[in-house]
Amino acid sequence: MTTPATLGTLLRRLIEHLDGAVEQTYIDAGLEYRPRYTPVVRALLAEGPSTIRALSQHTGVTHSATGQTVNQMERCGLVTLVAGADARERIVALSPYAESIVPRLESVWATTETAARTLDDELGVSLPDLIAQALERLEANPFIDRLRAASSGEPTP
Repeated sequence: MTTPATLGTLLRRLIEHLDGAVEQTYIDAGLEYRPRYTPVVRALLAEGPSTIRALSQHTGVTHSATGQTVNQMERCGLVTLVAGADARERIVALSPYAESIVPRLESVWATTETAARTLDDELGVSLPDLIAQALERLEANPFIDRLRAASSGEPTP
């Protein structure tokens, strides 16, 4: 007998399917690039050189996770880091190499969007819209509060 998958397991499997396929598309395009870099690259393309804090705010990813991603990107030669006005602050900019591969990245991004729309069509719902709606609801009423209410037998606020 198989145990039904939990929400966390299902979400991890979904990310593995999506990120794994997109990462393979980058490899097929001859790029040493990970899907997690995309929000940072897009933010830098839109805003220009930025602090890690600004990138974190722009992408909606935690400061710590953004810093880790930027460090990985620096090791791959995708970004440069320079000290900001405050010694603790670092300014992140796309490297010349990153700028040179933007057209290839944009091609993969367009392909990804097209493939995502086919999944949305099969589901009969926009997966990004559904996830955004779930996140909005969780921001209004965090999951920890829902867990506490469920644990106490009280209705969810």
